[in-house]
Amino acid sequence: MDVTFAIKIFSALFAIINPIAGVPIFLSLTAGMAPGEQRRTAILVTITVAIGSVVSALAGTAILEFFGLTVNNFRLAGGLVVLLLALSLLNGEDSPAHAGSAAEQKTYKTASNVAFYPMSIPLLLGPGSIATLVVYAHEGRSTGQEMAFWIGLAAFLIVLAAMMITAPFIGRVVSPTVMSVTKRLMGMILAAIGVEMMVTSLTALFPGWTH
Repeated sequence: MDVTFAIKIFSALFAIINPIAGVPIFLSLTAGMAPGEQRRTAILVTITVAIGSVVSALAGTAILEFFGLTVNNFRLAGGLVVLLLALSLLNGEDSPAHAGSAAEQKTYKTASNVAFYPMSIPLLLGPGSIATLVVYAHEGRSTGQEMAFWIGLAAFLIVLAAMMITAPFIGRVVSPTVMSVTKRLMGMILAAIGVEMMVTSLTALFPGWTH
């Protein structure tokens, strides 16, 4: 098993889903809930993200083939989405792809089950993270590193669960400045991931372009 590939999967998911930035959003959506209800919501968020991640990883390629698309086509589009998300983070803004449009955000206040919508989808499991899962799951299968992919994904889900369950504590000890710095750091990592995905796709689609 390639430990480096597993670390790459973990790092990519941590950067794009960014559970640290998700903590204050989770707290605002669950404000007024009893501690037990907050923990239940955190567990439901983790389960929803885990199911969505597994489905994306296992069925992503088959869905693309159904629509007559290749992984390289999706990798190029996904790299562009990730890059746009990274630019939003670097500017200290929330991308509509993850935060939702203005009209969608108005419904957040009346959502009865915030664990699924909007916390899990689209705030955590959005277009960028789904594209990343599909692309890296295919890469893991094609290079014989499928086990490393699942280990990296499992490690991230464990960290996500821990951060969601301990969100009230994290919200008390982590300052807004740390959140802002983390957002921009994740933006830099995401920018590199997005560029890598686009370059890999272009190299596969146009083999002669590097020469």
